Amino acid sequence: MTPAEFEAALAQLGWKQSDFCRMADVDKNTPSRWVKGHTPIPGWAARFLAMALEIHRLATLIEPPKA
Repeated sequence: MTPAEFEAALAQLGWKQSDFCRMADVDKNTPSRWVKGHTPIPGWAARFLAMALEIHRLATLIEPPKA
């Protein structure tokens, strides 16, 4: 996962980096290091976001967005 893909996934979920930190139980500075390219994004983070996106997609099938 590239930094741009990471940021795009967060945007699709409507999450900020702080939301990801809370959900994934990571240090608040970790996503910033990933986005800036200082540290590679680990595979588990990509899988975590892929699962979150799938859950988000499935949730819209059950309960359509409110207008």
